[in-house]
Amino acid sequence: MDVVVERCAGIDVHKRVLVVCRLSVDETGQRRAQTRTFGTTTGDILQVCDWLTEGECTHVGLESTGDYWKPIFNVLEGLFEVWLLNAQHIKAVPGRKTDVKDAQWIAELLAQGLVRPSFIPLREQRDLRDLTRYRVSFVRERATLVNRVQKLLEGTNLKLCSVLTNVMGVSGRAILSALLAGETDPQTLAELARGQLRKKRAQLAQALQGHLRPHQSFVLADLLTQIDTLDETIARFDTQIQIACAAVADEAVVVALLDTIPGVAPTAAQILVAEIGTDISIPR
Repeated sequence: MDVVVERCAGIDVHKRVLVVCRLSVDETGQRRAQTRTFGTTTGDILQVCDWLTEGECTHVGLESTGDYWKPIFNVLEGLFEVWLLNAQHIKAVPGRKTDVKDAQWIAELLAQGLVRPSFIPLREQRDLRDLTRYRVSFVRERATLVNRVQKLLEGTNLKLCSVLTNVMGVSGRAILSALLAGETDPQTLAELARGQLRKKRAQLAQALQGHLRPHQSFVLADLLTQIDTLDETIARFDTQIQIACAAVADEAVVVALLDTIPGVAPTAAQILVAEIGTDISIPR
């Protein structure tokens, strides 16, 4: 089979070890495979760069293993043409069992043009994607805590959630704070309702005929503290994401345009930009 890339390398990625196979051309014009094992610290990865540069490698094939490939890609990016390869596309053939053979197999596939690189966005988009994905995880954690609050209230027969759409809203938090302060009179608690909820004070008074036991008050106070902490964290991430979008002119413009679509909020627009980018050109 014809060789597409003459000087390349394949890296089998592990948590603590990198097995690197370098394919090069010797003095007689023959292709030769050399394999070495490195660690995964930054110093070790820089040694990999030196070794590949010494062999005049132009392309590097990197197996996508968990998150372990990311620091390696970040160091090699810009020095070589780095191809992140889907593990499903470089499956083992029968009898290929060792890490050394894994690295050699990756290098051979790359040299003969039998694999395609996965799409890796530019560093700025990767940074924005990290921020938006962390924010999503924090939002999910907050939703989990709110569900725990609702479950706790059901256990006390305080049917607050049956009247309030959002128990973490202004009225809900005021009522919960009063409950934690020791207030037990349903009428007094119902008077804490704000806005349109004041029309439902009679329903609230009926729903608040429950009782918080001491251990339930302790759990509720702790849950609300965690929710407040996550609210502050999410707010900080919102600010940082806005800064990241504003730093790239195209991203800021696209987010603003997406925000004009009915049903697409700024948060959703930022996630769309982080995940798919702003370049909609079709590669030929």
